Amino acid sequence: MEVNIEASWKNILKDEFEKPYFKALAEFVKSEYKKYQCFPPAKSIFKAFDLCPFDQLKVVIIGQDPYHGPNQAHGLCFSVPEDVAMPPSLINIFKELKSDLNKPLPEHGNLESWAKQGVLLLNATLTVRAREAGSHQNQGWEIFTDEVISQISKQKEDVVFLLWGGFAKRKSKLIDKSKHHILTSGHPSPLSANRGYWFGNKHFSETNQLLESKGKASIKW
Repeated sequence: MEVNIEASWKNILKDEFEKPYFKALAEFVKSEYKKYQCFPPAKSIFKAFDLCPFDQLKVVIIGQDPYHGPNQAHGLCFSVPEDVAMPPSLINIFKELKSDLNKPLPEHGNLESWAKQGVLLLNATLTVRAREAGSHQNQGWEIFTDEVISQISKQKEDVVFLLWGGFAKRKSKLIDKSKHHILTSGHPSPLSANRGYWFGNKHFSETNQLLESKGKASIKW
């Protein structure tokens, strides 16, 4: 089937798009977007891939579900468009960034600049019904995104995977630890961060040190 996704990813994932589960998923998503308000906008479902071609990928951040509030989700985990208020988890990400690299808190929460530098901002589920968290889980997206992680693990080397929170940490089983770097911590959500599981992880500086040690350009977070 025809999926509108960046060319290098289309080449790597073309077999996946032909599998029965993905065809059923595509029909489900099409039906949901026709019947309900869903996020992100249809044209942004694969934005994480479109902004971060496979050959440029250096870092993977794994989220769970798109934001389900109005205008928040735009295809990148944790990110929101410029004119949308920053959710609490994203604020905590920026607080840790300030503490770690002495970066001032930004004026907006759009993380597209990270994606364009080789950071894949991947949600495990790529769509959601408005105001219904988790409403598109267990429809096939997780099979697809697990395959994405597996292909990155198989076909690349020295990728830095940032696994924040219990859900993301479970994806470590898909990653070849002899070839890649895995950094884990608690989730940046207030519940986890305020219990001391997020702040102080220094993942941003550590990621850059790992990249530079392999001769790769660091990320301008």
